[in-house]
Amino acid sequence: MAASSPDESSARDGLVDRLLEHAASNGFSDSSLRELASAVGTSHRMLIYHFGSRDGVIAAVVERMETNQRTELESLAEEATTPTDLIARQWAHLSDPAIAPFVRLFFEVTAHAMFRRPGTAGFIENLTDPWIELGSRLAEQMGVDADSAAIRLGVAVSRGLLLDAVTSGDPVPATEAMQRFLQMWEATASTRLVPPPLQR
Repeated sequence: MAASSPDESSARDGLVDRLLEHAASNGFSDSSLRELASAVGTSHRMLIYHFGSRDGVIAAVVERMETNQRTELESLAEEATTPTDLIARQWAHLSDPAIAPFVRLFFEVTAHAMFRRPGTAGFIENLTDPWIELGSRLAEQMGVDADSAAIRLGVAVSRGLLLDAVTSGDPVPATEAMQRFLQMWEATASTRLVPPPLQR
């Protein structure tokens, strides 16, 4: 199969960006391929050309969510002074009401993936372990030892509190709970670790 030209790759990337924005605002559950095409200003034939099927569209959006989230974490890590500072910065980003549509999309895709819905292959398998690996690498860069169990705990706490924030519509109580968690974590951990955030 011939490689995509730069123009084709750019067109595909632009479609993925628009599809991600649309999915964050509207979800995927009831949208046909034609409806998705209309929503992002293209034709269903162009979506088939670039992604093969509706399942391919979902897979591409899921992949972009992953890429965006990892890029965001690494960018924040460049600014953070301590692991706790990194966690606090990431929580501030993810609990921002402007990000809530993407958080809701993450939980929607997670629910679909648990039932092995088309387009979500590999999502469950990569739900946590890649973030433990990334957290371990960032911890090492910051000069601290990595403990995978503690990083997994950070993943679970972040996701649970984000679910609370988006379902209630009020991030303040969840933010207070995160601050309490960080205080407890710092007081009890023998080494400071870097729990990675929710995948988006």
